[in-house]
Amino acid sequence: MGEHKILANDSATRWMGMEVVTAEPGHAVVRMTVREEMTNGFGISHGGMIFTLADTCFALTCNHPVHDDGTVTVASGVDINFLAPTRAGDVLEAEGRLIQENGRSGICDITVTHGETVIALFRGRHRTIPAARKA
Repeated sequence: MGEHKILANDSATRWMGMEVVTAEPGHAVVRMTVREEMTNGFGISHGGMIFTLADTCFALTCNHPVHDDGTVTVASGVDINFLAPTRAGDVLEAEGRLIQENGRSGICDITVTHGETVIALFRGRHRTIPAARKA
């Protein structure tokens, strides 16, 4: 699928080499290969890198299609559980699904996997707000 509109100016996502596999209303899949500079002192993937992959998938899950009404959907809170380690060279895939939406608020679940192994579970709460005005 390539680059998504909301990631066009996202330098962190580009640096991390994330690839949007799919992004449709309430569902997204994002893939990333762990590089050596993404590992911690234990030689495993840094939790912040896995979190960023899940958070990017979360943004695509709750912002697709991109709002054309002057609003954006942003995180109001998240929880993540790290379940298994990964290492440089591992390909991680984050899959997000919209679980519930009520008015301007909602919940998405993101599952991060390496092959058949679940690496992390992420639950994000979101809120739709007016977009920031450009200065």
